[in-house]
Amino acid sequence: MTRQLASRVNTLSPSTTLAITAKAKEMKASGIDVIGLGAGEPDYNTPDNIIEAAYTSMKEGKTKYTPSGGLPTLKDAVIAKLENDQGLHYLRNEIMIGIGAKHVLYTLFQVMINPGDEVIIPSPYWVSYPEQVKLAGGVPVHIEGKPEAHFKVTAEQIHDAVTEKTKAIIINSPGNPTGMIYSEDELNQIANVCKEKDLWIISDEIYEKLIYGDEKHVSIAQLSEDAKKRTLIINGVSKSHSMTGWRIGYIAGDATVVGAMTNLASHSTSNPTTTSQYAAIEAYNGPQDAVETMRKDFESRLDRVYPQLAAIPGFKVIKPQGAFYLLPEVTEAMEKTGFANVDDFAEALLTKANVAVIPGSGFGSPNTIRLSYATSIELIEEAIRRIHSFVKEKWRI
Repeated sequence: MTRQLASRVNTLSPSTTLAITAKAKEMKASGIDVIGLGAGEPDYNTPDNIIEAAYTSMKEGKTKYTPSGGLPTLKDAVIAKLENDQGLHYLRNEIMIGIGAKHVLYTLFQVMINPGDEVIIPSPYWVSYPEQVKLAGGVPVHIEGKPEAHFKVTAEQIHDAVTEKTKAIIINSPGNPTGMIYSEDELNQIANVCKEKDLWIISDEIYEKLIYGDEKHVSIAQLSEDAKKRTLIINGVSKSHSMTGWRIGYIAGDATVVGAMTNLASHSTSNPTTTSQYAAIEAYNGPQDAVETMRKDFESRLDRVYPQLAAIPGFKVIKPQGAFYLLPEVTEAMEKTGFANVDDFAEALLTKANVAVIPGSGFGSPNTIRLSYATSIELIEEAIRRIHSFVKEKWRI
C-alpha cells in the first residue's frame, strides 16, 4: 500500500511559534524556570459577562447546529461593530463567521486562489500567510518592510511587485510581529495602486483594539467606495476580548466571495461552535470596559519594558504602535556573541538563559526576534534581565 502524503503538504513549514512554545513548555514541565515570551495571546481571562453569556446559552438549550456562515444575530453584531467603529455598512450576505480568523483566512484563500496566482505578502509577516497561500496552490510574493521604514512597505514597492498573475495583497495593521500601524495616507497610496492594478485587498485587522499613544486604527475599506469593494476585512474576538480559545473570527466583504466561503465551510466545518458564537455576540454587544482595561495595561507594560530592551547591547528596537510584540533587530548582538543566525541565537536564549522568544526567520525577518509582552510585567522584566546578562556574558570585544 502506498502511503505517500499529498504533495501540497510537503511544501509546508512548521509553525515557528508553536514549536518554540512547545519546547518551552517541555522544559518548564521538567522543572526548569523558563519564561515564555512567545505566546500570541493576551494573558487576561475572557471577561466574566462573556463567559456568563456562553453558560446561559447552553443552559437554554442553544447547543445545536447553526447556519454554516454563523448565527444571523452574530452577523448583526459584527455589522453593528463595523458601522460603529469604522462607519462601514455591510449586509448579512457580506459577513461570514468562521472558527477563528485563521480559519477564515484559510477558507478565503481556498475560494480565491487558483494554481499559480500570486499574493503579495509584506515582510515581516504572520507565519501562516505564506503557508495558507501555498496550500491553495498560490505563490507568496514577499516584499520587505525595512526597519528604517518601521517595517512597512510602500505603495511603490507594491506597484513594482505586481505581475499579470498577482491576485491580492495582504495588509496587517496593527501588524504581527511588528506592532506597526499603516497611516491613513499610506493606506490611501496603497489603495490607489490596488485600484490601478485591480487587486483584492485582504485587510487583517485582528489587533485593531490594541493601539497605543495617539495612534488610531484606520481600515483601508473606509477610504473610498472602490477600496471597500475590493477589501476583505478579517477580524475576530481573539485578541480584542481575550478569547483566543473560543475560536471566532469573521470576514466582511464581497458577497460572492463570502458566499463561496460559506459553501466551502458547509462541507468542511458545518458551523462555528454554537456556544462560542453566543459568547461572541455578548463580546460585541455587551460592555467594552474590559477591552479598554486590557489595552491600557499593555500600553503601560510597553512603556516600561521598551527602554529596558533597547538598552541591551546590540539590540535595535523600534517602539511598536499596537499589538503586544516587540521585534528587536539583533544582528550586532548575534555577531558579538558568536551566533551565525537568529535561530541559533533564539535557541541559546531558551537553553542557556531560560527565555523563550520567537526567531524572526519564521516571520521572514531573519535578523530579528519577537518577544510578546502579553504576560505579567514582573516576568517580562525578569526575562529582559536574563537576556541582557546573557548577551553581556557572551559579548566578544
